[in-house]
Amino acid sequence: MRELILVMDFGGQYNQLIARRVRDLHQYCEIIPYDAPLAEITAKAPKGIIFTGGPSVVTAEGAPAADAALFEAGIPILGICYGCQLMGHMLGGEIARPETGEYGKADIEFDTRSPLFAGLDARSSAWMSHTYYVSAPPPGFAVIAKTAACPVAAMSNDARKLYGVQFHPEVVHTPLGSQILANFIFGVCGCKGNWKMDDFARETVEALKERIGDKKVLCALSGGVDSTVAAVLVHKAVGRQLTCVFVDHGLMRLNEGDEVESVFRGQFDMNLIRVDASARFLAALRGISDPESKRRVIGAEFIRVFEEEAKKIGAVDFLVQGTIYADVVESGDKKAATIKSHHNVGGLPEVIDFKEIIEPLRDLFKDEVRAVGRSLGIPAALVNRQPFPGPGLAIRIIGDITKQKLDTLRLADYIFRSEIAAAGLQNDIWQYFAVLTDLRSVGVMGDERTYSHTIALRAVTSLDAMTADWARIPFPVLEKISVRLVNEVENINRVVYDITSKPPATIEWE
Repeated sequence: MRELILVMDFGGQYNQLIARRVRDLHQYCEIIPYDAPLAEITAKAPKGIIFTGGPSVVTAEGAPAADAALFEAGIPILGICYGCQLMGHMLGGEIARPETGEYGKADIEFDTRSPLFAGLDARSSAWMSHTYYVSAPPPGFAVIAKTAACPVAAMSNDARKLYGVQFHPEVVHTPLGSQILANFIFGVCGCKGNWKMDDFARETVEALKERIGDKKVLCALSGGVDSTVAAVLVHKAVGRQLTCVFVDHGLMRLNEGDEVESVFRGQFDMNLIRVDASARFLAALRGISDPESKRRVIGAEFIRVFEEEAKKIGAVDFLVQGTIYADVVESGDKKAATIKSHHNVGGLPEVIDFKEIIEPLRDLFKDEVRAVGRSLGIPAALVNRQPFPGPGLAIRIIGDITKQKLDTLRLADYIFRSEIAAAGLQNDIWQYFAVLTDLRSVGVMGDERTYSHTIALRAVTSLDAMTADWARIPFPVLEKISVRLVNEVENINRVVYDITSKPPATIEWE
């Protein structure tokens, strides 16, 4: 029987990141809601449970809580942030709100005699994000870590294998976080850590076979990494029952439509329908400047096109989409705030002419999607392709969309990407693209005054798109790009480089 760690979801922004860190350690895990019945939890026979963070106050009426019997079930539990406070509150500890909260990096002292911190340096740093904390641990618990502002930064009851940490070990800003999770998973829970993304691909293909049966499937294919991997997963499961619809909405990069068609017809031998809908999308977007409105219009048009194509090929029961977790968390749900809607999540219209939507990658981060793609045998050139949003260049043009603006941005983006490749930097940068801003400024070209547009260049390094830092492109490369842009692209007289991290910004401008 496969070893299982359960991640119990209390509504925090980092919940899927916790699962991702567990999987990084080659340990299989599943996410369950905090109110999952005890019988359902014990039936899964988990080796351990991780309580996530969350936005609620544990002492408030109606705050999310676990079944109290779970603490008596003999299953090791690690509570993180809200999960730590919940454990403290439910088992008789004290919860307090200090005069000031604790946010960001904090120096921390670990009791390395604890199994949770075995092998760690006694002093390190950790990422804090809390307004409340455990001010006194429950009976039978020991304090095993502290910061200057948090007297119970971690607590434990070794005999019952119950542990709580106020900080976030799952984020990269906690340097020893992965080792702490490993100590819990392997040292406390006794897991072996023998699960790999190959297992995910194999199990997903088998699950898709069972779910789809002999029914027809339509895949929303954009040609990007996510939809490509989703399409290949389903293709391996049901073969010719899958029809991929590639909507050429006229918002793609230079020559991209032809490249997508060539790859999927030639390399994968899939049923592929290419729909030229560029005029339709341009008309639908006319006069729209608000980014959320753009995304929703594009999402609605995508679905309408899919519906029309589905009717042409007969009854279609399933729609496949390449949604990944970064899309979901930014689009928001009933627990998380909406940052921006994604065309295949928050942008979906309310009425869709399909019985079900299949999103096989919904719980994965981008680097995990790439790993699945490699395990499926998808060529590296496609798997390692930099992310490109479903709404395409529409959200890289600030303001309203016109054909002239699209043509301008297409060429500018092509020049930028070409020079990055020529400099050998394409594997060092997570994502790089040009943005056509709505700014115009005075310039001088050929001794004449100009009043033209500004191109912004955006390049970031990242692992999973949840956080990102701006890429340190060498100045000579930036200079060459700038010279080419103002010389080769009409109506451009100024080039700027975005040096903002995520957060506070997002990777895309819209």
